[in-house]
Formats: sequence, structure tokens, C-alpha cells
Amino acid sequence: MIDLLIRDGTVVDGTGRAPYAADVAVENGKIVEVGQLPEAHARRVISARGKLVTPGFIDIHRHADLAAYRPGFGQPELRQGLTTIVNGNCGLSAAPIRRSRRAEIAAYLQPICGQMPAAVSTDSLAAYFENQPDSPLHTGMLVGAGVLRAGAAGYALERLEEKHYKAIHKAMEQALGDGALGVSLGLGYAPECFYTTEELMRALAPLAGQRIPVTVHMRQEGGGVLEALEEMLTVARKLRIPVHISHLKAMGRDNWGVKIPRALSMLEQARQEGLEVGCDAYPYTAGSTQLIHILPPDLLTGGMEAVVKRLQDKGVRRELAARIERGDGFDDIAKLAGWDGIRLTSLHCPEDHPYQGKSIAEIAALWGQNPLDCCCDLLVREHCEITMVDFMASEEDIVTILQSPLSNVISDATYPTEGLLHPRVYGTFVHILEHFVRERGVLTVEQAIHKMTQKPAEVLHLPGKGVLAAGMDADINVFAPEKLHQPGTYENPCCLAEGMDYVLVDGAVAVEKGKCTGTKAGRILRR
Repeated sequence: MIDLLIRDGTVVDGTGRAPYAADVAVENGKIVEVGQLPEAHARRVISARGKLVTPGFIDIHRHADLAAYRPGFGQPELRQGLTTIVNGNCGLSAAPIRRSRRAEIAAYLQPICGQMPAAVSTDSLAAYFENQPDSPLHTGMLVGAGVLRAGAAGYALERLEEKHYKAIHKAMEQALGDGALGVSLGLGYAPECFYTTEELMRALAPLAGQRIPVTVHMRQEGGGVLEALEEMLTVARKLRIPVHISHLKAMGRDNWGVKIPRALSMLEQARQEGLEVGCDAYPYTAGSTQLIHILPPDLLTGGMEAVVKRLQDKGVRRELAARIERGDGFDDIAKLAGWDGIRLTSLHCPEDHPYQGKSIAEIAALWGQNPLDCCCDLLVREHCEITMVDFMASEEDIVTILQSPLSNVISDATYPTEGLLHPRVYGTFVHILEHFVRERGVLTVEQAIHKMTQKPAEVLHLPGKGVLAAGMDADINVFAPEKLHQPGTYENPCCLAEGMDYVLVDGAVAVEKGKCTGTKAGRILRR
């Protein structure tokens, strides 16, 4: 007698093949058979009549490094069908962090990952894993190359010395030995934005010729997105490494419909050359990151104290206004999204709390200021610890990316400790099935499931994940697609997704009849 049988469902197995009727048998946390099993007997039977049975969804791009230590972690993820997530993205992993740099790096991570609890061990990735609480879903980590550089040289040094590269290489190799699933880059953030292409390749030298995945938040995602992509293809060619472009987009109306088709063509050509490259996307026209991301990279040198001091200088503000107006040489989000398209979502000072959810244009009007001075005053008072939601992308570009065979689905969910979250934290994977499959019909259900299961598992080489087949891990979702709903909005984002009847993690029922059971069957996934 087997442990569990899911009977009479319509299987969408993750490979992209058409749905088919089948039962799924589970024993000891593994799938033992998929097919017509009328004679099978099980200790527990789940009826999936009229429902889809799919692999558990996999999000290889989240920033829950520190959220994994918070009470209640896992509910927003499980309720949208996620059974595996990967943190440490965009060069911003919570470990490893040299003890002498912990306060400085934690302050930089805070708008993305939230406040660093004192109990979190960050000296090494092994220590971080050892200290991580039991989880209701599987978690993995990339090692952030930005944190490695900041640990070796801080945020002030633009040109590194030989000793710094040696320290970066040693820390990278140790993290990979500790089980990091790959290396993430954040070339749009300090201090990685200071690398030249040659310096970047020198920093990544230990990876040369290996199949260790490298994911990258590129240097630019607006007017310079194609040049930024060409840089990463150059890195992939010269180092002979897999490169995966994180949250591909073309910010700014002038770039919509033009640059994404070209970017996908460049990736397809690189694949034909034999390079292992691909991309992912989140299904929202608004992103979310630190407000300081509106600044040119050279204004970010020296860490938060230096940035705050710089922004108090009226001469710096005048030059910044001119550079934003010119919009050249960096991702000029203030111009690409407009001040009315930048909403502040996390503010720490009590006097600023009434402005959460408002755009900079709205706050500036209330204060009787121009938007740039308003923005700079807020950054100074909040010590740069502000997150924003910025409306800058085109849904038709998102559709184009999602329809490409090169892409998979991610959320890019960030977890500031206070303030408003982005609705993608709670609903990305249900939103794909509700909006892009059911409402718009731009993806078939089997295409969407493939991009949320087998495809991301292949990108980060996750064995046992992403396909409903004998021998694979029993991470399984059961749901009626017509009942899926993401109720969260930008104004009220913290709403659990609806419609997942059952979610299994390693064969344990983590969601039953739409409610989380509290089981802690998740494992730490190591390379």
C-alpha cells in the first residue's frame, strides 16, 4: 500500500506536453507512478476530478533570504503553489558576509531583504544554512557577487587590487562548496556597477569553463538594455559559462515593442552558437527596488553615509537634475517611469508613514517642492532605506518574453520589513494562470506550467524538480484553474492567492483545501 494517491486528475506534467488524464502515486516523498492506476491502494486518496495536477511551482528569483527567518514564512508562497524558491539574487545574498562588514552590507540589503535579525549567521553560507529555521517549502541560495565584492573592499573603492580579487575568489569558491546553486550578479547596484567588463570577468574567473549558473541583473534595463545584454553575452563567450538574464525588460515607453524582440533575437543567436543562455520575466508592468536606484552609479560610491552626504549638496542636486533630463549613461528611472510613476512603499521615519503608497509627484505637490528635491530630502531623512514600486514596463513586452522558449517565470519578490509589498510577493504564479492563460490566452496552460516548473529547474540544475514523473520529488499542486485568483493590488498587496486545493512538498500535504497545514517538509537545496 502506497502513502498517497491523487486520483482522476488531469496531469500537466511540466514538460510542455498536452494535458492527459492520470493518477499520481506517492511513496516516501517521491512520485512512484503516473498513469491509469485503478487497482492502486493508498493510505490516503485525494480526488482530483475536474482539477489539474501539476509539479510544484519553482521561483528561482526571490529575495526571501531573511524572510525565511520570520514567523509565518511560507504562506504567501505555498498559497500560490510554490514548493521551491531560490534566494540570493541580484548580487544581494544575505551570506556570506564578513563580520567586519556586516552592519554596512546589512544596511544596503535592508530595502530588498528587510532587517537583518541578530540571530542570522552570515559568516559563511554553511553557517547561514545551519541556522535557517525549518521551512514549509524548499529553499536554495545563489551567492551574491555584489556581497562578495562589498565584503572584500566595501562600497567606496571603484578599482580593485589583486588582494581584493583573491578575497572574492576565495569567498566565491567557499560559498559554492557550501552549496550555493550558482552566482548572482547585480550590475545595476553598488558596488558591482563599478566593474568594467574586463574587471567583471576577472572577478568571475573561478567559474571559467564550468557549468555553474550565473544569473544577472544587467547594468541597464532601459535605453541601454541591448548594450548591457551584449556585455553579458561577451562574458558568456569568453568565460564559457552559462548566463541567465534576470527579469528581462525594456523600461520606458520609447523602448517598448522595439528592444525586447531584438534582445530575444540576440539570445537565440547566442544559443545557436552553443552558448547556454536564457532569461526570465515577472508578469507585472511595475517593478520594485531601492529608491536610490534612480541615481547614477557614480553617486552610489562610499556606502549609504556617503550617498546621504552627497544628496545634501545643492550643487550635486543641480547636476543630478541635468543628468536625469539628459537620461544618458544609466537607467534613468525618474525619466523612464516619471515622478508620478514612482510610488514609495517602505518608509521608516514615523513622520513619513503617511506618504507610503503615494508617488513622488504627489508628495512633492503636498510639500510645495519640485519632485527631485522632494526625493532627495526623503532619501536623506530616511538614510536611503526606501523602497519603491516603479511603473515602467509594457505588458506586450512581457507577453513577448513569456512566449519565447528561452524564458521562465519569476517573481523578483522583495521583502522589506515594513511598508507595502509588491503584489508579486503573494500572487505571481497564480497571476500567470489567471491573467495570461485564462483571461488573455497568450499562453496555453501547458506552456505556462512548463515555464514555472521544468524550465526553472533546468536553469539552476535542480535534480528531482519540475516534472511529474516516476522517481521525481513529490512536489505537487492540485487545483481547478477557473478558481485561481490573485486578489492583491498595488494599494492592498498583502492578500493570499486563492484556488490552490492541495500543495504537496516532498509528499507532505502543505496546503489542504486551500489552507496551509503548518507542515515543515521543506529542505535546503544545495548544489
